[in-house]
This record gives sequence, C-alpha cells and structure tokens, in this order.
Amino acid sequence: MELSNLSLFALAALIMVLTPGPNMVYLISRSLCQGPKAGLVSLVGVVMGFVLHMLMAAFGISAFFLAVPIAYDALRFAGAGYLLWLAWQAIRPGSKGAFEVKDLKADSSFRLVWMGFLTNALNPKIAIFYISIFTQFLDPENASVFAQSITLGIVQISISAAVNATIVFSAALVYSFFNRKPTWTKIQKWVMASSLSGLALKLAVEERK
Repeated sequence: MELSNLSLFALAALIMVLTPGPNMVYLISRSLCQGPKAGLVSLVGVVMGFVLHMLMAAFGISAFFLAVPIAYDALRFAGAGYLLWLAWQAIRPGSKGAFEVKDLKADSSFRLVWMGFLTNALNPKIAIFYISIFTQFLDPENASVFAQSITLGIVQISISAAVNATIVFSAALVYSFFNRKPTWTKIQKWVMASSLSGLALKLAVEERK
C-alpha cells in the first residue's frame, strides 16, 4: 500500500477514536468508577471487538469488491456522508461531551472484558467505519483486498488501543478539567466537527489513483 494512503487512513482512524462514542464513554466511566486497572482490562475486550470487526470486514469486503467492482465510489461517498453526520452529531444542540459519563458498579475481570467486547462489537460507529470509510483506502487493482484489509485493520486497532489506553490513565484528570472549564468542551466539539468535515471533503473529492 502507498505510504500516503496509509498515512491518511491513520489520520482517519485517529480522528474516529477521538470522536466520542460508546467505547470512549464506557472506558472513561469504568476508569473513573473502578480505577485505571479496570479500564485497561475493559480495553482488552474493546480490542477483541475491533478484531471481530476487522475479520468480518476483511472477508466480507474482499467478496464484495470481487462481485461488484464499481462499489468503490458508492462506498466512498457513503463514508464521506457518514463523517459529515458525525460532525453534526458533535455540535448539534443538546449533544453530549465525551466526559459526560455514567456511574457503574464494580465488576469482575471477566465481566469487564465481556462488556468491553460487547460495547465495541455492537458499536454502530465502528461497524459503519469498517464498511464505508475503511473501504475507501483499498485498491482492488493494487494487491489482495484481504491483505490490505488486514493491514488497515492492524493500523486502526493499534491507534485505537494506544489512544484509549492514554484516555484510561488520564480519565480522572481530563474529566476534572472539562467539568471545571465547560468552554473547552464546546471547543473540543467544534474542533472535532471541523476535522471530520475536512476529512469527509478530502475523501469525497479525491479520485482513486
């Protein structure tokens, strides 16, 4: 895969993991209620969920591209539209911030992993990412779609795991900061919305090489 294409995908994966969603809310809530160790154990389950999404996408997308070669453009525009929808969700009236968390009771390690896995496996944000945005970085004429899918999946999982681990360890500090300075919550939402919109525009207008 071309380095420029892989770099753009890494940026997309980074923006997606920084966008508030079920995984982030669950890991922050768990870390605040039960400590960083519980947050990391929960992250193991979340990563397992990513692996499930990756494998399903790798097998499904490979078959799809072989059956419908013109699907690339359709998925490209669908992915751009989804990014714009996420941008709107970040700034729409009444939208919640990443650190508006839930109170959770203490759970065993097994349950922490299981709940982390379910939270991610049933996460529509990740499912749509792998179906629509993920496919825009694949080139059926360049190499095996399956091999490219696995490569992109490993990049996405590595970035998500690293960012989420950082969030787990800094959850208490960042939670306190955003609650004391609500203006920064609004800034975070607009920065995220702008990043998502810019990425959507780039992906929509950029033709496949």
